Amino acid sequence: MKRRIITTADGSKTIQIEDWDEQYHSKHGAIQEAYHVFIDHGLMLFQNTAIKILEIGFGTGLNALITLMEMEKQNLQIQYVGVEAFPVSMEEVEQLEYCMQLNAPENQSLFDKMHASEWEKTISITSNFSLQKQKKDFKSINDTDLFNLIYFDAFGARVQPELWTEEIFLKMYNALQEKGVLVTYAAKGSVRRALQAVGFTVERLPGPPGKREMLRAAKTKE
Repeated sequence: MKRRIITTADGSKTIQIEDWDEQYHSKHGAIQEAYHVFIDHGLMLFQNTAIKILEIGFGTGLNALITLMEMEKQNLQIQYVGVEAFPVSMEEVEQLEYCMQLNAPENQSLFDKMHASEWEKTISITSNFSLQKQKKDFKSINDTDLFNLIYFDAFGARVQPELWTEEIFLKMYNALQEKGVLVTYAAKGSVRRALQAVGFTVERLPGPPGKREMLRAAKTKE
């Protein structure tokens, strides 16, 4: 499928899949969306501890980068696993210029290290942040009671409805530890109902620019 780099409303860039008219991040603001959904309503729930994060859709690496940048403010140690079936190229990553957009040029070498790291191996990006990229289909995830936080950042249900089903969300539920949390930009009623059907306690939260709502789901005691 043909992909191209586009500039979103907040000036940051993302990748658009032209055949689907779908973007890796919100066209209303890639960086704004990433911070609002995954940092403000996900990572900020954790402080002064060691946590494990699973990202569904590693994609451009933006969510991993800003997680790394925000980690020290929360006094966290993070083991980060990013699952991606169709990795982006280094050429595309370079065109996105995320470290420049984030006014963090000092992190460019770390961001490059993330993308250059070998798949299926755990790599220490910093002393407090390790990354393992897994190249596989989301349906292949079979982890149990492992993660504290899931960034569910798959392509939208309009173009890939099979990623937003009870089957997938049951895998997410099983992968989380007790009291673990899943956050996603999505807010469709069908997504909320699928999350609830597998056992999640779901809350609607104000969405990022361009979206009225988003969802946060918690794994609570049965």
